[in-house]
Amino acid sequence: MPGLAWPLDLRPHPRAKAMRLRLDEARERLILSFPRRMSRRTALDWAQGQRDWVDAQLAKIQPGEPFVPGAEIPVEGRLVLLHWRPSLPRTPRLSAEVLSCGGLESAFAGRVERFLRGEARQRLSKETADAARRAGVSVKSVAVGDASSRWGSCSAAGAIRYNWRLLLAPPHLLRWVVAHEVAHRRHMDHGPAFRALEAELYDGNVVAARAELRALGPRLKRVGRPL
Repeated sequence: MPGLAWPLDLRPHPRAKAMRLRLDEARERLILSFPRRMSRRTALDWAQGQRDWVDAQLAKIQPGEPFVPGAEIPVEGRLVLLHWRPSLPRTPRLSAEVLSCGGLESAFAGRVERFLRGEARQRLSKETADAARRAGVSVKSVAVGDASSRWGSCSAAGAIRYNWRLLLAPPHLLRWVVAHEVAHRRHMDHGPAFRALEAELYDGNVVAARAELRALGPRLKRVGRPL
């Protein structure tokens, strides 16, 4: 769109009460949500007036942190060195301080990401099963993805989906997101009953956990991205 540095996605929403512009850093796009009853031209004209805000947000963006030998990435909140040597096993191995992998160097990044996604799914499945047992609810399925704006989601049918990057965060933040999504198995809103169950399942300071993940989120979402 003329005047805006990145492509703009228009998203009319039936429950939106005002226009909202956000930056999807991972996909290098601007997302404009607006009330469905509003004309697209009105929404576009408003977005054009937000160029100073867009420029300020773009100035804050840090480069990606690709999976390359010698890089350090967070895993469960601790820094881990990525190590490659062609003679090592092709299946990545994670120790306290090193994630190693062999085979072709060109395949290194893909193997590391697939490994981390698998580890995330195992960890999140275990934590979800434990939280569901304590809450007395069932969970239909657990999956991982890489959503740009959500750390987790829970459908009315009981399917829970998480962002695999939670594995990179300190364990207590992963547990909070699990508690939040499992609490939705009883309450599909964010009312007092939901908040009480969320706090019970997490057994920690929910407000502090939410703020900490919000602060860490931009860095976690840069991990594995190209420069």
